[in-house]
Amino acid sequence: MPFEEIEFTIKKFHDLEMTIEAAEFLIKNYELEHPNFKGFELREKAEPSFILFTTEGVFGKPQIIRIPENTFEFPLVLNLNLLAHEMLHVKQKYKISIVEDKNEREWQAYYENLFHKEFPLIPELTDFHKKAFANKALEYYNRMGENSELQLKYREQKNEVEQLVSSQ
Repeated sequence: MPFEEIEFTIKKFHDLEMTIEAAEFLIKNYELEHPNFKGFELREKAEPSFILFTTEGVFGKPQIIRIPENTFEFPLVLNLNLLAHEMLHVKQKYKISIVEDKNEREWQAYYENLFHKEFPLIPELTDFHKKAFANKALEYYNRMGENSELQLKYREQKNEVEQLVSSQ
């Protein structure tokens, strides 16, 4: 389905206050499904300068993603990238693929937002959001500990992120 049609459909869902149904529609259309995903729940409205999605649940058990009730007042491309970020967390908390370290989980999720290797159908972020997400990725990389095993594991990806930042 072309992006414009998806955007139109999401607007209709939003107009009908069907936020969860809109998010479920996106999960299917952008092939983000995962067996560890339990569903969506709504949270308080987001502010124009801060939109928060979270993945919640016990490691190894199905996860819930909480999204703001006004999610679809924000740009669809941003929402898709935030959904992909959280769906990667859903995968990281799956019983057969647990990633225990929070810094590693966040690094992987922000890296995904920049390069879409796990979810290739997700559209590219604006340059503004790429830079913001790249800076968050590097923040989590630095938290791994200087020359730690985790930093060594992701050194090549870090170079990709730094190249992306310097090209912006």
